[in-house]
Amino acid sequence: MMIVSSPSKSPQKKQNQENTSPEKRKRPRPPPAPFFGARKNVAAAENPIPSSSPAFATPAHPLRPFQPPAPAKAAILPIILPPPTLRPLAFRTFTKKHNLTLTSSALQELASFIGRHCGSGWREEGLAEKVLEEVARGWKNRNGGVIVDGASPELKDILKNLEGNMSGGRIVTGGNGQRGGLSRQNSLMLEASDEADHSKTRLGLRPTSLAREDSQASFGMSGIGLSGEDDEPDEDGSKDARRWLKVVSAFEQPRFTYNVAKKHFEKITKPPTLLPPPSHKTDSFRNRYHIIHQRLLRNESFQTSAVTSFSRSSSNNASFRSHKITPIANLLGRHGTTHLLLGMLIVLPTGALAISDLTGAITLDLSHAVAIPHDSAWFTPGMIVLVDGIYEEEEESVGKGLSGSSGVGGTIGGRFQGFFIGQPPCEKRRATLGVSGLDGMAGDKEHTIGGGFGWIDFLGVGSERAIGSKMRKLEQRLLRQQHTGRQRSRMVILGELNLDQPRSLQALKKVLSLYATDGEGETPMSFVITGNFTSCGVMASHGGGVTTGTGGAGSIEYKEYFDALASTLADFPSLLTTATFVFVPGDNDGWVSAFGGGAAVPLPRKGVPALFTSRVRRTFAAANQEAGLTGEKKGGEAVWTSNPSRLSLFGPSHEVVLFRDDISARLRRTNVRLKGKEPAEDGDVEMDGGAGGTQDNGDAMEVDGDEQQQRPPPADDPNAVPYDVLAARKLVKTILDQGYLAPFRQSIRPVHWDYTSPLYLYPLPTAVVLVDTTAPPFCVTYEGCHVMNPSSILVSGKKGVARWIEYEAGRAGKVRECTF
Repeated sequence: MMIVSSPSKSPQKKQNQENTSPEKRKRPRPPPAPFFGARKNVAAAENPIPSSSPAFATPAHPLRPFQPPAPAKAAILPIILPPPTLRPLAFRTFTKKHNLTLTSSALQELASFIGRHCGSGWREEGLAEKVLEEVARGWKNRNGGVIVDGASPELKDILKNLEGNMSGGRIVTGGNGQRGGLSRQNSLMLEASDEADHSKTRLGLRPTSLAREDSQASFGMSGIGLSGEDDEPDEDGSKDARRWLKVVSAFEQPRFTYNVAKKHFEKITKPPTLLPPPSHKTDSFRNRYHIIHQRLLRNESFQTSAVTSFSRSSSNNASFRSHKITPIANLLGRHGTTHLLLGMLIVLPTGALAISDLTGAITLDLSHAVAIPHDSAWFTPGMIVLVDGIYEEEEESVGKGLSGSSGVGGTIGGRFQGFFIGQPPCEKRRATLGVSGLDGMAGDKEHTIGGGFGWIDFLGVGSERAIGSKMRKLEQRLLRQQHTGRQRSRMVILGELNLDQPRSLQALKKVLSLYATDGEGETPMSFVITGNFTSCGVMASHGGGVTTGTGGAGSIEYKEYFDALASTLADFPSLLTTATFVFVPGDNDGWVSAFGGGAAVPLPRKGVPALFTSRVRRTFAAANQEAGLTGEKKGGEAVWTSNPSRLSLFGPSHEVVLFRDDISARLRRTNVRLKGKEPAEDGDVEMDGGAGGTQDNGDAMEVDGDEQQQRPPPADDPNAVPYDVLAARKLVKTILDQGYLAPFRQSIRPVHWDYTSPLYLYPLPTAVVLVDTTAPPFCVTYEGCHVMNPSSILVSGKKGVARWIEYEAGRAGKVRECTF
């Protein structure tokens, strides 16, 4: 028996210990209560039998942290679940509810997982349905795409995390008060009030990827900071539309490739490099061809229907016939037949013009070819075009098949006599994303249509089908409620700004002074300033001076130019603290101009180095600090982005492409000359150009309009369309139909093979800023895409006149001029 005495009676305790037997004397003394001794001594208890003090009723050993007992797993008898048995349930959960597509390998993985962890009760007890629901949510939260592949690491990671939450075939709870996540009714034997106390213990069990049910929170929702559909912007910062403006550099944009087998875009996970293997050059051409080819197959002019085939065959109207693309390799042995080819214009080593696709190449004769519509687009080597004509075999090669380079993939003998050539018709943005009702205002009810790539997050800001509707409601709440004449969503787009010309800084100062007087909340949201920031290539000459006009500036002079720019911007602190200034470089800017000498450099190219722009950044920091916009309060900023780059406003709602290139002069130098006279309008051949995106102003682009608008008008016609407008339409149609910013040969416009994704215009952006000093300024809309060219800030031929474009998101831009 142990004698416990009060601590104050130490003499009596000593006497009782002397009267006890030796066996009792050897018994170890119980340790004090945990709160009397040091923490480290208490934790080192050796007696495994817990004991307590009768005097204080406190445990002699420290309480161990509560750990929920391992759930007594019910006897789950694993079964072999055939995938066809699970397919109907998986189809209802993944396809009908979450708009996902399961591959056979993914269905096999799910059937094996459910059969192993749910057993024979997978159907009767509803266990499989809950597992499939959690897997679908986890897949969408990880932005896995529309097609669920069984070999993907995302699916394996989801099943691995879910396996740790399975108890007796049921899913363990995943949180307190959350809507969805892991089901709460299948939790351990814990009350709802105890969830917060024991949540720390369960952190090792709870997978973070299955935390939310709302499918709108997936596909980049967390990346833009949108928490809920009905959340109101309470803080002053969230009421500013500039918070939802994001500059996406070409080197930060996700890279995708089109999978022909799955008919879907797949994200490229392999890191890019500036020195890739030669096979990547072929892959870039193949991907570009596949994107245009799948776009054509969805065009109604290239679709056939069994229902209307009889009526079309009985009709003599050729406009109702559907076109069919013939691979070049299938021309063998079909002498004298008419075909429609889709391929890239190339120049053979012999100097002859040819057309090439994925199956082969053939010499092309365009001496009698005309463009459809007439004189509506440019055609240069490097473009993917449609050619309609007749295949003619050479007499000496009849019966021999291929020519000297024999083999499918080589040059086929004979020639293809082209009579009609045209650009592949463009596709509207809403058709590509599979969403309709985007052209109207908020009153138009939005709904989805079949097909499209609405779940693909092309820019890393969220996909259209996931957050597009929410972002448009947010835009309506923040911008459309303004009744003043000056909207916050305005973008001021300045053209080429040569800092080595003092008059350019004077023009910039005049333009900024016009907007500095705007009231609070009415200043433009962003200013886009493009290069070339010097008239000659930087560090391209050995002398390093600019006074001779034959060489570019050195590094010191280049730095001084941006210091002068910082001094000009410092005079407008109201704009520096409320707007985002985006600077896009040109071919003459460092560092690439050091070896390019002002010539075409590989695209995309990085922004101006921070070594030269440090004073501009300090100017913005000083203005924000003086206005008290530090910390969480976001002030103005200067972003030195790449060329090309993109602006995203309200997620996928508005996408603006920024590109600086003298592309018009390059098109004129490399253009293929066609037959000048247009054939008579007999209606025998009609290629649908897919035009339709027009607007009410005079700059509306009507490619399939009247004949008077398609050919250059006579000088005495008062209703004729100006030549500058026709030239702008021709340029815009060429670039947007190609869906590519550099449709030239590699020797004419080099491109980094691993960075071709930022050059694609697919899906069509809402606006394109194409700064081209060799073309007149214009604002043209084609297929719902608004293309603007501010040209240079200094108007040639006019002294003391500055020019720029004012663009409001979702509306047409306007070319403005002022004197200084």
